[in-house]
Amino acid sequence: MQPLLEINLTDRTSQVRYIPENWFQEYLGGSAIAARILFPELTSELDPFSPDAPLLFITGPLTGTFGPAVGRFVVCGKSPATQIWAESNCGGFWGVELRKTGFDGLLIRGAADYPVYIVINNGDVKIKDGRHLWGMETYSAQKAILNDVGDAAFRVAVIGEAGEKKIPYSMILTDHGRVAGRTGLGAVMGAKKIKGIAVKGKNPIPLANPAQYESLRSEVNRRLYSDNQTQVLRELGTAGAAEYFDYLGLMPKKYYHQSIFAGAQNISGSHIAETILTGVSACHGCVIACGRVVRLDDQQKRKGPEYETLIGFGPNLLIDDLKAVTQLGEMCDRYGLDTISTSNTIGLAYYLYNLGILSKKDTDNIELNWGDPNPAKILIDKIVKREGFGELLARGAKSLAEAFNVKDEAVQVNGLEAPYHDPRGGSGMALVYVTSPRGACHNQSDYFFVEIGQSEESIGIEAYPRLGGSEKAANVAKHQNWRSIFNSVVMCIFAHISPDDLVKLVGAATGFEYDIKTLMQIGERAWNLKRMINLNLGVGSGYEDLPKVFRKPYPDAAGELENSAPDIKNMLNSYYKARGWSTDKGVPTEEKLKELNLSWTCRTHE
Repeated sequence: MQPLLEINLTDRTSQVRYIPENWFQEYLGGSAIAARILFPELTSELDPFSPDAPLLFITGPLTGTFGPAVGRFVVCGKSPATQIWAESNCGGFWGVELRKTGFDGLLIRGAADYPVYIVINNGDVKIKDGRHLWGMETYSAQKAILNDVGDAAFRVAVIGEAGEKKIPYSMILTDHGRVAGRTGLGAVMGAKKIKGIAVKGKNPIPLANPAQYESLRSEVNRRLYSDNQTQVLRELGTAGAAEYFDYLGLMPKKYYHQSIFAGAQNISGSHIAETILTGVSACHGCVIACGRVVRLDDQQKRKGPEYETLIGFGPNLLIDDLKAVTQLGEMCDRYGLDTISTSNTIGLAYYLYNLGILSKKDTDNIELNWGDPNPAKILIDKIVKREGFGELLARGAKSLAEAFNVKDEAVQVNGLEAPYHDPRGGSGMALVYVTSPRGACHNQSDYFFVEIGQSEESIGIEAYPRLGGSEKAANVAKHQNWRSIFNSVVMCIFAHISPDDLVKLVGAATGFEYDIKTLMQIGERAWNLKRMINLNLGVGSGYEDLPKVFRKPYPDAAGELENSAPDIKNMLNSYYKARGWSTDKGVPTEEKLKELNLSWTCRTHE
C-alpha cells in the first residue's frame, strides 16, 4: 500500500490515506496516479486559487532508489494559467527526502489564514508561522527555513514573491535551483499561503527485490554514464544541442519569427563551457549531472541557464550577451517565475512593440528594442510587482495578445506559452504542442530527439522525415506513451535507457511482473486519463490548433525550411485515429476506454 499524507490547512489537521494496490499496479505513481486521485475533483467550476483546490506532490516507485536519474517528484492540480490539467516535474533532492519520511505523496487542501510553512520530519507534521518569510526571494527563503528548523539535513521547496502574488506562471524552487516550473502551481501554493515545505526522513526506500534492484540499477547506471547523450549533457548541459538545433531550424529567434541570428553562436552550451562555467551540479544519485554552475563578473557562483532559459532570454529577444541572459534567468528563479512563460510573454511584448501595436504609452515609457536586455530586466521587476504594464504581462502571453486584439500573435496552446523547439524545424513537435495535456509543452514528449535520430524500434518508435506530416502521427502517440511511463516512475527524460532495462527496474522495484507491452499500456492509460480530465474541464478538439506563426514558414527561411510548416489539420486527424479517439472531437471511444480500464471516466462530451 502506498501511504499518502493529507494536510488540511484550513483546520490544520493531517491524516494518512492509502492508495489502493490496484491503482498502484495500473498507474505506478507520479503524474499518472495523481490524475487517478484528482480526477473526481478537477471540475470546470473549480477555482485553482480556492481553498477547495487540491495540490498534490507525488513521487514514483523508483524515486530515491539511486536508479538512473530518479531523484524526482511531480506536483499536480488545476492550473491557474490554463484552467486545465497542471503537472510539473522536478529534480533535486526534495522528492527523495519526502519519500524517506514514509510517504509517497503529500496532498494539500484548504488554505491558511496567514503565511505558513510546513515541516515534515519522519512522519511528524507541523504547520509553522511563516509571516517572517513572506516577501523573501527563493534562495533566502530556503536558508531561513533551514535556520528555523535548526537542521541542515532538511530539504526545502519554496515559492518566491511571484507565487505570493499569485502570478499564474509562478513556479516552485528547491535545492540548487531545481524547479517545478510550468503550469503555475507556485501560485496555487501562494493562494494557500504556503511559503515552503521542509522535509526530512530516515525510512528506507521500499523495494520488492532489493538485491535484484541494486544489481540492475548499477548496471544500467554504468551504461547510462557512458551514453553519448549523457556525455554531451555532462559536458555542455541541456544547451549542448543548441548549435545543432539552430542549424536544423528547431531553435526559434525574434519571438519565433526568425530562423537566422548571427549572435546565436554566443548562446550555447559550448560557449558557456568556454567562458563562465566553473562546475556542474547533479540531482540525487544522477550520473548525468546536467546542471551548470557559473561565475560572472562579481565572482559569485550561481546556477547557469538551461536550454529553455538560454534561448528564451537570448535568441528569442535577439540578445547575444551570455552574462545578461544568465542574470535574467536568475532573476526569474529568485522571484519564482517560470522562465519559459516569462521570456515568451516578454518576447511577445517586444514583438508587438516593434510592430507598432504597442507604444511607449502602453509599456510605461519603456523602449523594447530587440537585442537590449535592460528592458527585460525592468519588465521582470514590474511583473512581480504587478505594476503598470507589468500587471498585464503577469497574466501571460494569451491575455497580453487579447488585450490588444491580436490573440493569434501569442505563441501558446491552451493558455500555456510555447517552449523553444520550433515545429517548423521538426514537425512532430506540432502534434506534441497541441495534444499535450497541459498546453504547449516539450516534456510530455521531447519528440525533437526522435526527429534527430533517437528512435526506439523495440517499442515501435521509428525514424520518419524530420519535416514530414501525418505519417508520423502514430509515432508521436507512442513516444507520448513512452514519456508518460517516465512521468509515472518518476524518471528524468534525459535518462536514455532501453525499454527492456526500464521493465526490469520497475519489476524489481515493485514486484509486479510487467512486460514492455503492459508498461506501454500504463503510459497510454495515463495519457487517456488526462485527456478525460481535460475534456471534463472543457478542452476538446476545437482548442487544438497551432498559433499563427507556426502555420507558415519562417519569413527568412532558406533551403529545406523554405516551405516548412506543419500540416496540423491532417496530422491531428491521423493522430486521433492512431489514438482510438473520435476524429471529429478527439474523444476516446468507449472501446478504447474499456481496453484501458477507464470506462469509469466516460461522460458525454458534446
